[in-house]
Amino acid sequence: MSAQKVWFGAFATSLVINHAACGSGSSPSMPGVDGGGDGGGGGGTSSGTGGAGGGSGAGGTSGSSGTGSSGADSGGTGSSGASSGTGTGNDSGAGSSGGGVEGGAAGPAIKTIFLILMENNNWSTIYQSSAAPYINSLLPMASWCTQYFDNPKAVHPSEPNYIWLEAGDNLTFTTDNDPSASNSSSANHLVKLMTAANVTWRGYAEDMTAGTCPIVSRGNYAAKHVPFVFFTDVVGNPPSASSPTCIQHMVPFTQLATDLTNNTVSQYNFITPNLCNDMHGAAGCPTTSEVTQGDTWLSQQVPLIMSSQAYKDGGAIFITWDESEGGEFPIGMIVLSPLAKGGGYQSTKKYFHSSMVRTVQEAFGLTPLLNDAANEADLSDLFK
Repeated sequence: MSAQKVWFGAFATSLVINHAACGSGSSPSMPGVDGGGDGGGGGGTSSGTGGAGGGSGAGGTSGSSGTGSSGADSGGTGSSGASSGTGTGNDSGAGSSGGGVEGGAAGPAIKTIFLILMENNNWSTIYQSSAAPYINSLLPMASWCTQYFDNPKAVHPSEPNYIWLEAGDNLTFTTDNDPSASNSSSANHLVKLMTAANVTWRGYAEDMTAGTCPIVSRGNYAAKHVPFVFFTDVVGNPPSASSPTCIQHMVPFTQLATDLTNNTVSQYNFITPNLCNDMHGAAGCPTTSEVTQGDTWLSQQVPLIMSSQAYKDGGAIFITWDESEGGEFPIGMIVLSPLAKGGGYQSTKKYFHSSMVRTVQEAFGLTPLLNDAANEADLSDLFK
């Protein structure tokens, strides 16, 4: 059973999160899927029966437990078993246990992620606002959060929050400078882990120049809103507009429609509207409300994604904002997916951008968990 299948693979009511460190091997320590709510597999390198899987919990009794085994190291203790049964973890080998999933059988996993980043609005300015009719029309069919925050360090401005969505931390970033003055050779970040794991990824940026690595802000394109271009393994050291790795993965937003039609989108797709359409506002933007401008843009783009094969076959759209305004307040996190609970489901759990990072890592089986992603809950509460 793959790590990807394990994380989103149970039609369950809750996920018991365990924040223990990953095991000593190279494979992820993911939640075990079984009826007894047992621990997840240890972090070994060979697949098979999980070190932290196995064991059975007493049926239907919250808090009952079973102990996993059949790995190089004994697994963790499962909890909250919804029904009895025996499960397997992800990988064999020594490692720490992950939380168990309450009763159920393996189901479909997320195959494709579309992450759309809007700008500079608290959820209170979006929810039930007449300036955002389209977003509010999505809520009855979506899963969404009432307590999703930007980052636990309260770091601003925009750029550190985009870096957080890529690395689970703002690292050294505290400004909105272009990559030439602000870059990192961080050992690990999301797309570096994706490349190593053969997970495909692409950034779609509105108003960037085609055929170049967009390391320079121009017009309504802002480099500070594209996290990949701040990492030297993507853009080179020093950052270069001709970096082949960057050019391979960064394309103008107009390419998305073609890729959706041809079903050639990547597994992970990061979408950056321009400074007018992301609710940020800039010189030359229409004089209408910044919120309405972004809402209208979403009303034109989200249906295109939802009508695509990539979305219908295990896709998930995450719409969020980069940061709160006027203090630390909840920002929006809306999930549209055939795999989501939907129906207007509201999660009241507290989340940060680290939770989005952890969700991506668990969906694609990427380890190690990046910085604060190891400390925060994933977004599995929004899914079936």
